[in-house]
Amino acid sequence: MVEDIEKNIGVIDILVNNAGIIRRIPMCEMDVEDFKCVIDVDLTAPFIVSKAVIPSMIKKGHGKIINICSMMSELGRETVSAYAAAKGGLKMLTKNICSEYGAYNIQCNGIGPGYIATPQTAPLRELQPDGERHPFDRFICAKTPANRWGIPDDLIGPAVFLASDASNFVNGQVLYVDGGILAYIGKQP
Repeated sequence: MVEDIEKNIGVIDILVNNAGIIRRIPMCEMDVEDFKCVIDVDLTAPFIVSKAVIPSMIKKGHGKIINICSMMSELGRETVSAYAAAKGGLKMLTKNICSEYGAYNIQCNGIGPGYIATPQTAPLRELQPDGERHPFDRFICAKTPANRWGIPDDLIGPAVFLASDASNFVNGQVLYVDGGILAYIGKQP
């Protein structure tokens, strides 16, 4: 794929590793195959694609790699052991690519989205039959200083920044776009 793109379009200047899946299964109930599947998509695939584009970025003398990490790069939570392991690994792959290829003017950074309102998370935000908010929706808003879920547009600015020359001296970092949830312990009871 990379050869075809380079032949027909040119060297890839910016790579965004955005593929991701999750299996919400308690660890002791998760099959090894489910665990491996999440690791393959969320961690191994970014390794493979990054490895494929880096040689041409080295030759060109510049490149940007943006890995879509997660808050789960920093936190654990029940039923997401494979996802958290993969995203934690992706955070460290980001730092390692920086370490190995920063001297070639290649910046590798990550974006760590918080809870984002998407069709995939819609069931967690639906009103309950009694008219109350979903318990998970209340939980996330209470733990987020912004008191809301993010929206996809909240990720545009960080992505543009990390893809642009404005971030030429930013390398090996994960920019958490989470409404402050990682900085906040929660309200006192």
